[in-house]
Amino acid sequence: MKTKLLIRLFFLFTILVGVPMVFTGCIDPKPMPPKKMDVDTFPPFMPTYLEFKVPEGFPEMEIPSDNALTQEGVFLGRKLFYDPILSGDSTLSCAGCHKQRDAFSDDRRFSIGIDGSIGNRQAMQIINAGWMTKLFWDGRANSLEEQALGPVENPIEMKAHWPMVVDRLKEHTEYPLLFHKAFGTADITKELAVKAIAQFERTMVSYHSKFDRERLGKVFYSVEEQDGYDMFFSERGDCFHCHGGVLLTDNTFHNNGLDSIPEDIGLEKVTHSEFDRGLFKTPTLRNIELTAPYMHDGRFRTLEEVIDFYSEGLQKSKTIDPLMKAIRNGGKHFSPYEKKALLAFLKTLTDTSFVHNPAYRAL
Repeated sequence: MKTKLLIRLFFLFTILVGVPMVFTGCIDPKPMPPKKMDVDTFPPFMPTYLEFKVPEGFPEMEIPSDNALTQEGVFLGRKLFYDPILSGDSTLSCAGCHKQRDAFSDDRRFSIGIDGSIGNRQAMQIINAGWMTKLFWDGRANSLEEQALGPVENPIEMKAHWPMVVDRLKEHTEYPLLFHKAFGTADITKELAVKAIAQFERTMVSYHSKFDRERLGKVFYSVEEQDGYDMFFSERGDCFHCHGGVLLTDNTFHNNGLDSIPEDIGLEKVTHSEFDRGLFKTPTLRNIELTAPYMHDGRFRTLEEVIDFYSEGLQKSKTIDPLMKAIRNGGKHFSPYEKKALLAFLKTLTDTSFVHNPAYRAL
């Protein structure tokens, strides 16, 4: 009897202790990462070229001959745009400061880097950027490819180094194949990375606002919107000199009377000319309702504040733009109704399809 009891106790002990050991032994606390594909197994390089369809009334987009749009290139650029792998600590992506819900701008006054560093300028929106001839508020980049190089190594923004980022991409399980599909090589470089990002950004086109539908004769403005339109495109509002045309930007630089003594020297930092002090790139006004705060330093929180500034707040300085003729009176001195009408027109520039377009979302 004692022997049988001992045997039963032994088997009970085995069940209670041994079985859990079996189950825990099946769980690998550190699963092995998937291996990269062998380059020799990559498919033939057969890119799918995309024909860019220019929206009605828009100018032709100048696409670099060495960076034609392809389905594979746009896909790679989209993936890179949303991937924090480009930042020093792998926590911040391009989309971190260019959010689709905000028309690819930043709703904060100053963008914040990976370790909480705060810049001194408001992140510019990415809207119809393929038509922009100068990038950044001070125009220091001459192309989308050149623009995409900067934030990665910026000491306030992503705080990385391109050689380190390239090494990460080379060791990644997916990127070597994606670069091969986009450019015919698995030899990843920073130049190819920014080419892909630029391809994606060139596809980010906004052209479905009420402003567009009205100019094509598909809808009509309200009385208030029409009055605002008439102001905007006349000397009364005097907005069209810098924000005219279908792109709603003249693609150049102006001192618009923000400060009598500019604290941020703007374009002068690039040209080193004192005549460019306080000049900044004219942003497009497309989706302006969604891209607050406003100006290069985000000083205005609302469009009402912007309109009040042009109405009563202009500041004279040595480099004030000659187009700012109202400076002698301190502003245009709009009536309450004129301010309301101008605001109503500016809201017709909103393109909700742009901020909800699934082709621009993270993969």
